[in-house]
Amino acid sequence: MARERVDVAAIFAAHHVGLVRLALIMLGDQATAEDVVQETFARVHAGRSRIQDPDRALAYIRSGVLNGCRSALRRRALMLRRAVPYDPPAGSAESAALVSEDRRMVLAALRRLPRRQREALTLRYYFDLSDQEVAETMRISASTARSTIARGIKALGRVLEEDA
Repeated sequence: MARERVDVAAIFAAHHVGLVRLALIMLGDQATAEDVVQETFARVHAGRSRIQDPDRALAYIRSGVLNGCRSALRRRALMLRRAVPYDPPAGSAESAALVSEDRRMVLAALRRLPRRQREALTLRYYFDLSDQEVAETMRISASTARSTIARGIKALGRVLEEDA
């Protein structure tokens, strides 16, 4: 019995923009976000014959993007420890025109949360994934996903109150 092949090109066409947005929220850098997503799709395409359940390919790719973001953040942290501190410019004029002040405040507060809470909240509320889909993407149980989301919401509220 032949195994169904994953159509990576179709997944790319349908979800590329959303995955770049996910990476952008995690990383705060458009170029790195695009690189992470591109590298993830390249790895998935190369190993597409090993994917056993094509219905879960998108969750697998989302996990790959999150893992790529974690690696990029680790590399960035290592570079920052070794380099002279640099404060990046506050985003492009285009992004400043598109993003409202409230949204910038929420994104800034979201970046201050622990990684796991930030990932869970982004997947749940920005991508509108169910608790089960969040759990599959993060490779945790559904109950852990729910509790992480609940703790993340409380922490986000505290951070926003501090900034107000």
